[in-house]
Amino acid sequence: MPSPTHKQLSYLVSVPQESAARLLHEAPVSEQPIARLERCGPEALASAELLQLVLDSRGDPLLPLRLLNQWATLNQLAHASPSELLRVEGMTRMRLAHIRAALEMGRRMWTEPWQERPVIKSPGDAAKLLVPEMAGLEQEEMRVLALNTKNRVIGVSLVYRGSLHTTVIRVGELFRDAVRLNAAAVIIAHNHPSGSSDESPED
Repeated sequence: MPSPTHKQLSYLVSVPQESAARLLHEAPVSEQPIARLERCGPEALASAELLQLVLDSRGDPLLPLRLLNQWATLNQLAHASPSELLRVEGMTRMRLAHIRAALEMGRRMWTEPWQERPVIKSPGDAAKLLVPEMAGLEQEEMRVLALNTKNRVIGVSLVYRGSLHTTVIRVGELFRDAVRLNAAAVIIAHNHPSGSSDESPED
């Protein structure tokens, strides 16, 4: 279990840099950003942890903290010039490219025109969207369509992949991405690799 000091270091450095680096290096594997992302999802990570993954700075774990000490928010970081960022110890042209690309992807996600996303008005509309990808699958899968208040698709999540005949599902997994996207409604779909459309007891 991470110590209070290590949790503090996820945000800002308040101890000598050598001690901070040692604490971050010695954090258990289960508390490293990639493990926490896989276990809890990206929304559970602090900004410094997200930056460590984007920058691939495991060899220099203080780099994200140096950036956030200079630019306190991700919004401020996004408006920093390339020359300013390159002056930070540990920044390279490749890491600069990674962070600029990640910030641009986030910007584009929020500026994509909603009208290009499909609208679901009937079960047939959902089938047209999912059947081309799911019809030929050899394993049973369950997918969730997240919809906004106008029934436009705002996300499609693969929540489980099972064996030829079965899928084991936890209810929380069905709604995790929909909650994160603030979805107004969801459509849950799964395939039958056996080719039979008959409902199973599990269905």
